[in-house]
Amino acid sequence: MTQRTQRIEDYALIGDLQTAALIGLDGSVDWLCLPRFDSAACFSALLGDENNGHWRIAPTEAGHSGRCSRRAYLDDSLVLETYWETATGTVKVIDFMPQRDVAPDVVRIVEGVSGTVEMGSVLRLRFDYGHVVPWMRRCDGHRVAVAGPDSAWLRSEPEVKTWGQHMSTRSSFTVGKGDKVAFVLTWHASHEPRPDLIDPFEALDQSLADWREWAGRCRYTGPYRDAVMRSLITLKALTFAPTGGIVAAPTTSLPEELGGVRNWDYRYCWLRDSTLTLEALLSAGYLEEAGRWRDWLLRAVAGDPADLQIMYGLSGERRLPEFELPWLKGHFESAPVRIGNAAVEQLQLDVYGEVIDSLYLARQAGLQSESHAWNLQLSLLGFLEARWREPDEGLWEVRGPRRHFVHSKVMAWVAADRAVRTLEADPELRGDAGRWRKMRDEVHQEVCEKGFDPERNTFTQAYGSQELDAATLLIPRVGFLPADDPRVIGTVDAVHAELGGSGFVRRYSTDGTTVDGLPGDEGTFLVCSFWMADALRLTGRKKEARELFERLLTLRNDVGLLAEEYDPSAGRQLGNFPQAFSHIGLVATACAMEPDGDEGAG
Repeated sequence: MTQRTQRIEDYALIGDLQTAALIGLDGSVDWLCLPRFDSAACFSALLGDENNGHWRIAPTEAGHSGRCSRRAYLDDSLVLETYWETATGTVKVIDFMPQRDVAPDVVRIVEGVSGTVEMGSVLRLRFDYGHVVPWMRRCDGHRVAVAGPDSAWLRSEPEVKTWGQHMSTRSSFTVGKGDKVAFVLTWHASHEPRPDLIDPFEALDQSLADWREWAGRCRYTGPYRDAVMRSLITLKALTFAPTGGIVAAPTTSLPEELGGVRNWDYRYCWLRDSTLTLEALLSAGYLEEAGRWRDWLLRAVAGDPADLQIMYGLSGERRLPEFELPWLKGHFESAPVRIGNAAVEQLQLDVYGEVIDSLYLARQAGLQSESHAWNLQLSLLGFLEARWREPDEGLWEVRGPRRHFVHSKVMAWVAADRAVRTLEADPELRGDAGRWRKMRDEVHQEVCEKGFDPERNTFTQAYGSQELDAATLLIPRVGFLPADDPRVIGTVDAVHAELGGSGFVRRYSTDGTTVDGLPGDEGTFLVCSFWMADALRLTGRKKEARELFERLLTLRNDVGLLAEEYDPSAGRQLGNFPQAFSHIGLVATACAMEPDGDEGAG
């Protein structure tokens, strides 16, 4: 079978708020996990070849790897419209996943635009991440695939010529102007009866109406409205509707370096994203989504503070064991392909600060407070008070030795600071403000003494380290020091010079260092570049901030999506895709950016 040649940025996203699929420029669905984001994939060509599962619909004339003429999302929705212009006519394919009642459906509607076009569909279902070939049979006009716990039903409306060939299900048909052929692929557990059939055309109208209503609630009206709206829709698409949890990405093991081993499973919910996620949702007016994320957070972290994890499953699951899939070659042969994430076992002290900051932000925004939320925060604070002096693995989940990471200590300060502010605003709450002021002062003093390099005038990655860390750009944003403090300005300058040489910002240096315990390199980290734009704005360099932000917007693919990282040399996206953290950064920076004309000389 042929290795996939689609790059990360060649994909578009569709989803039903419980899972998501990636569709390439060649019209092939190359990634889809059913029934949830974290379920086993039934299409895994993204991480292997066609024999690992895919579903392509394209003009016969397009050949094996031909690409569409153009594509775009319909209005402010997650409905993808792809056009193909051929020698005999033009056709479009409309792809979407309606928000489900019971079972997940993938709907692909082929519509003739002009002339006549011969079309072909090739479906290779491969359950268990491309490892299991299902048994196929006919039933009531459907093609039915069954293997173990999985069952999938394929039908077309109207019915078209369909046959089996080379372990795939193929269809052939011709459309003229105005003709429509709809394909529906429905999954259900194999021990259950087939779900009720949906009307694909009614489902399309309802999906568009649902998305338009949701997009209409956005209160951002600034100059970057289209980019902000697409990022918000992407964040909504990464939300697991039954619980309110938001996955970091719908994919696993897309490489941070082509051919490298920095390949991780991101189909889980990270606490590190909590404050920034809430900020983005609240700034755009999505209080309901912010409230559901806050509620997910409260459920996930409930229990003994010593057991707090850095990430959880979609419903708050704690066990996310990591293992490898040897039968998948990896994206552009970047192995291994990993399922689960061993970083769940790490100690990252910053997450205590992020959780407490998130709950503080929710209270400030007027979200209805849960009665147990404050007691939970006091419990987390008590644990952090006893442990903040310890080394940890830090924000970036390094797999090297534990260190005294500056960002982790700053977030311990944030935890104490937000507790003090909460008690000052509501003296009726139980708690000892003096105790948390003392902790806040102690953390602040230690970070400024041990985490700052006076010779270079910059905060460093860890105590005693010469390395820099883009996370220190958050120091003025969280209020640890004011933006006009010379130490903040020096840190911004140093990170810009040492980690931003490409025009975008790396998390930290991987050149000749052992900080993360991994071989190889990685691209520039997109959210760090958004943080740099924020830091430039806060320190008065508003023109530079806007220029950087607008350069970042040019990195989005043709449908407005961003991965985790970007390789400036190769000019391509890297890492899991689309990445919530990158889109959160885009929304937050855009909402904070002053209107044109306010930059001054910069």
